Amino acid sequence: MDSTKGSHEGSPQHPDRGDGTGPGLASSRFLAGRKVLVTGAASGIGWACAEAFAAAGAQVYVVDRAAEAAKEVAAAVDGIAVVADLAHAEAVDALPDDADIVVNNAGLQHVAPVHEFPPERFALIQRVMVEAPFRILRRTLPHMYAQAWGRVVNISSVHGLRASPYKSAYVTAKHALEGLSKVVALEGAAHGVTSNCVNPGYVRTPLVEKQIADQALAHGISAAEVMDQVFLERTAIKRLIEPAEVAEAALWLCSERSGYLTGSSIPLDGGWTAH
Repeated sequence: MDSTKGSHEGSPQHPDRGDGTGPGLASSRFLAGRKVLVTGAASGIGWACAEAFAAAGAQVYVVDRAAEAAKEVAAAVDGIAVVADLAHAEAVDALPDDADIVVNNAGLQHVAPVHEFPPERFALIQRVMVEAPFRILRRTLPHMYAQAWGRVVNISSVHGLRASPYKSAYVTAKHALEGLSKVVALEGAAHGVTSNCVNPGYVRTPLVEKQIADQALAHGISAAEVMDQVFLERTAIKRLIEPAEVAEAALWLCSERSGYLTGSSIPLDGGWTAH
């Protein structure tokens, strides 16, 4: 849900797995020789994806506007730091165009009722979370088509499938990303390219942690009540999902085991959408 973590949301945080599991698919290095472009890769889910894909053998383009954090992650995964602010079209259009895999992850959040929502903030969220993925895919799909293989993984959200109050821009952007993903799935199928969304609920990232005060104000509750009454109120599994769990799902979507899966949205929402 409010899961993506890009350079628009502060300092880096290591994506501790937190569940005691092993490296999973990453241990097979089945992506050796592949290049993956991950946006918002300096923290949270993006960092976890960078680690998982690198462990699976891929070379990672670590894309983020936080220069030092991007360089830190790139050094850790033997990847390439690409410093870019996805709010600016010219920066997006200068990103590498030879990625075999694209993980559209970067995002930001703003919590306010529609009648108080700053229009400029709404527009920024659409640029970063909708227009930037479109521009990235417009650049990278020709390379994927030329080699008859490619994978697009869009880190969407349960909010790409459901709505919540006070998040008009985020919900709008995630629903748009879902539509873009499906169009790419239909267009790319004949070229060996799949496109899918991963839809987590609340993930333990700085983006979620930064929401607590805003959520408390919007809902008229205390900060201590936000976890149970907002973050976990609609989930059957009463915990936040860890970034590494989302990364494992993204990695699986790039494996041979998922080659027939495209145009889909995979809820990692603890049972939220089961209601």
